[in-house]
Amino acid sequence: MERRNETLIKLAQTGLLAALCFVTFTFGQIKIPLPGGGATSFHVGNAFCVLAALILGGWYGGLAGAIGMGIADIIDPVYITGAPKTFILKLCIGLIVGLVAHRIAKINESTDRKYILRWSVIASVAGLLFNVIADPLVGFFYNQYILGQPQQMAEVLAKWSTATTFVNAILSVIIAGVLYNALRPVLLRLGMIHPVKVKTA
Repeated sequence: MERRNETLIKLAQTGLLAALCFVTFTFGQIKIPLPGGGATSFHVGNAFCVLAALILGGWYGGLAGAIGMGIADIIDPVYITGAPKTFILKLCIGLIVGLVAHRIAKINESTDRKYILRWSVIASVAGLLFNVIADPLVGFFYNQYILGQPQQMAEVLAKWSTATTFVNAILSVIIAGVLYNALRPVLLRLGMIHPVKVKTA
């Protein structure tokens, strides 16, 4: 029963963070129209995808980013065709951040603020570095081979995507790192983060 309640709480938290990803991307982006009807944008939606993974772990955090930003793409006529790509990439960001923060560094087993800050930033960089590399590459092949765009147009979109994704990554690392470490004490009190008690001999 306790395990079921914990899963329900995690799902509710995932929905809340998915909504934050959706709102920040949909209403906080600076869209740049590109030739052929495509577009890219400056936004900080990825910061909340990373924040979700730091709080909830890779799987639930990745789902929050994938669902929130995937829905944002679906309701936007410019981005709707890219929704499947967005879903996969945001899920991967969350999984990588969760892997580094919780599996490797085990930040929930630590009370050292400097350690938690350092590893939350490292985890954020790892997830978003993946996105900086994968987003333009996956986007190029997706646009050319799935959507059937001409190679030249797909290349233009990939180049612009590289530039905006890099800027977005820098902003998102800063925002996610600051927010997570500032909110962590509050989240602990609210029970949104469950520290693991390390057994001592």
